[in-house]
Amino acid sequence: MNSSPTPPPRPTTRVAVVGQLARDLVLCVGGVPEAGGSTPVVERRELFGGKGANHALALHQLGAAVDLVAVAGDDRDGDWVLEQAADSGIGTAAVTRRGTTALLVDVVEPGGTRRLLEHVPDEALLTVADVRAARDELTDADTVCLQLQQPPDALLEAARIASEAGARLVLDGAVEGAVREELLRRAEVVRADAKEAQLLTGIRISSRGDAERAATALLDAGPRLVALGVPGAGDLVAWPGGSVFLPFGEENPVDPTGAGDAFLAGLVTGVRDGLGPEQAAQLAARSAADTVARLGGHPELAGLRPGAAR
Repeated sequence: MNSSPTPPPRPTTRVAVVGQLARDLVLCVGGVPEAGGSTPVVERRELFGGKGANHALALHQLGAAVDLVAVAGDDRDGDWVLEQAADSGIGTAAVTRRGTTALLVDVVEPGGTRRLLEHVPDEALLTVADVRAARDELTDADTVCLQLQQPPDALLEAARIASEAGARLVLDGAVEGAVREELLRRAEVVRADAKEAQLLTGIRISSRGDAERAATALLDAGPRLVALGVPGAGDLVAWPGGSVFLPFGEENPVDPTGAGDAFLAGLVTGVRDGLGPEQAAQLAARSAADTVARLGGHPELAGLRPGAAR
């Protein structure tokens, strides 16, 4: 009797992303109609997406082997997003199937003005049981990225599993309550936009100086590298003893969707490849700038992949 072929071994170093998987409908319009009106759609794209999936895709394009820990619906949309993610090189064995697949509708006007409609049922969010079922993927990873839009108890479980396995913990977004202190204490890297940074620190960010104060507060809480957005200006990346400010380019984005996910993927790639914090920040900025130049938030970053990427 012929034996089944032995599957190829998994890479010894991987990244696990704990976050959202959804179906994205992207509509480019000339302008949003008034109540009772209508407008033609100039361009339409349907993609697998969600912050977790976008981040995982960007990391894979920059050279990482990536596993996604997420929820897809037990429906035809769930079949489709899983097929698209797997075809794009993302590991999906740790994706739980149940309920209805989350749907994100991204309406984009000229100049990059964006409105997002979200249908994310409760069953599309991760549970502690889902995270425990993904223990192999989390303990195989040298880096675990947590998208903080997920329920706090599931995030904390993932952080504890990752920390006990010796993985680098990366936080993206904000979470409130008692779980915040433990997550920050365990984290090595934190990225947040201005609103998220205010939730984490209580500091309202409207300038580089505000971001520097918030970054100092976060570094004091445990992380070794912090990236914070400054509205309309750019991103501050800070570490003990130094910082760099990365201004936005002069051109308006086509669609700002996915900019933060790509930025974080570049930053994590730089850290994993042993780049200094300023070099990692520059890779992050290039990754974000490339992503906002196209509609829909899906990155195309293979050309930015460092030669040493794993």
